[in-house]
Amino acid sequence: MKFTLKLEELGLLFLFSMVYFQFFQGNWGLFLGLFFAPDLAFLLFLFSQNGAIGYNVLHHKGVMAMLMLLGYFLQNDALIKVGLIFMAHSSFDRVAGYGLKYLDSFDHTHLGWIGKSKHKND
Repeated sequence: MKFTLKLEELGLLFLFSMVYFQFFQGNWGLFLGLFFAPDLAFLLFLFSQNGAIGYNVLHHKGVMAMLMLLGYFLQNDALIKVGLIFMAHSSFDRVAGYGLKYLDSFDHTHLGWIGKSKHKND
């Protein structure tokens, strides 16, 4: 099942990237500059286990879909671009096995346990 989910996310990674480059040609710098920006939310974990909330907001596809819709209705290309880039990033993370975080542990994600706690998946 995990293989199927990763395959789906890989397809979404390509879809969001292709939509971005189809409608916003020539913006490689912005794409590459923002692609890993959501991972800066890892720094929130240095201050509190509640860092998961900030991490999840920046990696939640529903939040990014709402951002893109807001950009569409406000005719603001910047919001749409950020939404597409962050959607692509979230798909990339899920292909790598990273999911949304639970508050109890950084290693506990909606896709299962990762890192040192991976043995808990058994």
